[in-house]
Amino acid sequence: MSEPLRHAATEHLLGYFTSDHLPEHLARVSRLCGDLAHRLVAELPDGPELTVALRKVLEAKDCAVRAALEAPRTDT
Repeated sequence: MSEPLRHAATEHLLGYFTSDHLPEHLARVSRLCGDLAHRLVAELPDGPELTVALRKVLEAKDCAVRAALEAPRTDT
């Protein structure tokens, strides 16, 4: 059985939570926010508040990935 279709804005925003294009040290950080975004979509109905919540998680993900760019790497 396939997943129910979600509002176009929900689907669009979820597309920004992929991390497979990032180096692993950045992908780890990105996945934290991606996991939260997917959990929110699983728990909440589509609507303006979910869209805003996803946008704010996306903004937080972008900031966290930029912070990880500045952090000293320990996996080299």
